Amino acid sequence: MHDHTHAARSQRMGWAFLLNLSFSIIEFIGGWLTNSTAIMADAVHDLGDSLSIGSGWLLDRLGNRKPDSQFTYGYRRLSLVGALVNGLVLISGSIWVISEALPRLLDPVMPHTEGMIALAVLGVTVNSFAAYKLKAGKTLNEKILNWHLMEDVFGWLAVLLVALVMPIVDMPILDPLLSVGFTLFILINVVKTVLKTGRLFIQATPNANTVDTITQSLLSLDKVESVHHLHLWSLDGEQHVLTAHIRAYPLDSLEDYSRLKETIHMALSGESIAHTTIEIELSDERCRDE
Repeated sequence: MHDHTHAARSQRMGWAFLLNLSFSIIEFIGGWLTNSTAIMADAVHDLGDSLSIGSGWLLDRLGNRKPDSQFTYGYRRLSLVGALVNGLVLISGSIWVISEALPRLLDPVMPHTEGMIALAVLGVTVNSFAAYKLKAGKTLNEKILNWHLMEDVFGWLAVLLVALVMPIVDMPILDPLLSVGFTLFILINVVKTVLKTGRLFIQATPNANTVDTITQSLLSLDKVESVHHLHLWSLDGEQHVLTAHIRAYPLDSLEDYSRLKETIHMALSGESIAHTTIEIELSDERCRDE
């Protein structure tokens, strides 16, 4: 199941990379033919997106390597590295787009709208399909990459709208105005995801409510007296790691001990925990970590 999930994720990211890179080349050609600085600027932005998606794809593939003596949990956190790098690239790219668009608010220039319409339709189609391929992704890396693509979709929708309106209404300022609006929207959401990724890097819990849920679930089990030294962190935002000490009431037999282990397993089965380490302590036993 895990290999199948990774293969599907790798295929989605591969499609997104190839589509984005191919379209970036088309944009450069289209920007040159239409003499549109806006399209040329977006081509540079999309090329950066393509490099980010490609690096994210590579890191995700490397992240599927088996654990070894140096990385005993495996390489899943490389996917988290990809998410952080891509998020920072997207933030930088968004700031650059805004810096390019702001001067045009003061001195707007009328572009060649016919070529813009053709490229915008193609841009919306290609980036929407690539975003659709990544929509099913659950890792932070895929979510960041999906925001890359959604930014392009919104951007090309803005280009299409502006290209349709400007021949009717002489308002070239619409081009930079919509670009700034959509870029700010994407920027706010990406910053939130990058902050979440940064929290996971310093091993914050994936979700504070999950810790409370797990603790209460364990305390509700028969033979469980208390739970302490419970630690929960995430490898990549999707697969989590849990360690905990459980103090048990007196166990009368080996069957009681085995039954307690099984009930603990069942209590944790609903969580996205890839690695679990539980230490069971008897009620009169001293905790070795205190």
